Amino acid sequence: MLAGEDQNDCQILAELIRAHRPDLSDTAKLVRINDPVRLRRKSGTQLAAAVQTLAGKARAKALRERADLLGFVVHEDLDGYADAGYDRIRKALADELARQCPEFRTALALAAWESESWLLLFPDAFPHVRPRWKVPAKLLDKDTGRIRDAKEELKRGLGLPVFRESDGPAVARAALTRRLIPSPRGGNRSYDDFVGDLAGWT
Repeated sequence: MLAGEDQNDCQILAELIRAHRPDLSDTAKLVRINDPVRLRRKSGTQLAAAVQTLAGKARAKALRERADLLGFVVHEDLDGYADAGYDRIRKALADELARQCPEFRTALALAAWESESWLLLFPDAFPHVRPRWKVPAKLLDKDTGRIRDAKEELKRGLGLPVFRESDGPAVARAALTRRLIPSPRGGNRSYDDFVGDLAGWT
């Protein structure tokens, strides 16, 4: 089950899950919850209530699909760097998800700076979506969690046609089909944390 800020983010996550857990991809169906995720600014009872709502919708969707709920992946853009603030927010969200979802596995995709920062880990995928696209050298082999507003950097730097948020899933799909995942260029702690969550699903 996937929940994210929007459909594009969920499609990116789906490709990453297929890449990192092909064992699950062969047998499990990825289903999206349509409600946008807004957790990172919440704490205490507000966070607990928001997670309770999301988890309830995941369980209800599994019932409607007449399927077992194997795991629940939740995405949100941090709109900030992978720093001490990230660590604090991620721990609070991950702990609350685990507390309220003891009967299935969870993974938190708290993307620093945003999902596009994760796509920058696979720069060779971009020309396979648009042949004229080339990731600028200044964005290559970097800690992409330290690049402020990667989406705007891509819009300015890739060339024509201008990158749109809706291009993200195609880039992730190209990274998967070209076997660029799981060998990122550069790093991003938030991506590593997400992959670590998935690896822990046994």
